[in-house]
Amino acid sequence: MTEVRLEGLLKDLDQKAKDEFASTPEVVDKGHNLDVSALPITARKWHKVTDAVAVVADLKGSTKLGTAKWAASTASIYEASTGGVVRIFDEFEADFLAIQGDGAFALFWGDLRYERAVAAGITVKTFSVDLVKRLEDRWPNDPQLPSTGYKVGVASSRLLVKRVGTPRNLNQQEPVWAGKAVNYAAKAAQSVDRHLMAVTGSVWDRVEKNDYLAYTCPCGEGPSDTLWGDHTIDRLPDGDPEAQGRVLSSTWCATHGEEYCAAVLRGEKKRDDVDHLKRAAASAQMREAIWVKAQQERQALRARRAGLSS
Repeated sequence: MTEVRLEGLLKDLDQKAKDEFASTPEVVDKGHNLDVSALPITARKWHKVTDAVAVVADLKGSTKLGTAKWAASTASIYEASTGGVVRIFDEFEADFLAIQGDGAFALFWGDLRYERAVAAGITVKTFSVDLVKRLEDRWPNDPQLPSTGYKVGVASSRLLVKRVGTPRNLNQQEPVWAGKAVNYAAKAAQSVDRHLMAVTGSVWDRVEKNDYLAYTCPCGEGPSDTLWGDHTIDRLPDGDPEAQGRVLSSTWCATHGEEYCAAVLRGEKKRDDVDHLKRAAASAQMREAIWVKAQQERQALRARRAGLSS
């Protein structure tokens, strides 16, 4: 092994930290058109993307898949699971993706970034259910097969990025993403169980305006507004509005999934068969607003009366 001059190394690193903190680096605003291949490695220059959507896929129980009994099968399980998620992210034209052990994350920016990201997340969920069925068919009734499947989280934010690593060695360089999106998406994924997808508040603000994503298809007793449930991402800071998100348990419908996914990716948002649900929701919100206003007026009146009687 090459000899390491530890004292000299630590002094060099300390001097670099001192120089780095002495002045702020340059930040180049790339708007919605970030080019990862053009990121600098030596220059003190970071690139900023105005808004990016992160999708994190986290495989539940993955550490148990690699125990002694499963050593011979671990490679094929990882190839099928992680390889499948990477294929999905690529199909939905992720602008950046990275494998992280048993899972992966993808970043989407530019045109239709929310649509591509959420549709990719739903596809990972759908794939997750099929994957687990394949595992259970391959090793039926085996108590050592862990409860597994993908947990998915989606979040968005502005991001700063720079390529960090060893200059002149591409194998030791990686983009470093500074911003909430990746971290919040990971925490959203951690907050749910397998086969579920959690989205943060800002992502839900976009989803609820898309009829193809917010409402169920006509199958069964549909369409309905029961597709998403309220969900607090408790791993996020208290009071952070992003923590008030939503959770999705459904997968793409076998009958309408292909059609709805294609509509989402074309940028379509409106469906004629859910107008009655929107009117009912608007009426409910109006009644709630009237009720809250009346309650506040009653409380104010009681307070005034208490003041007069004291």
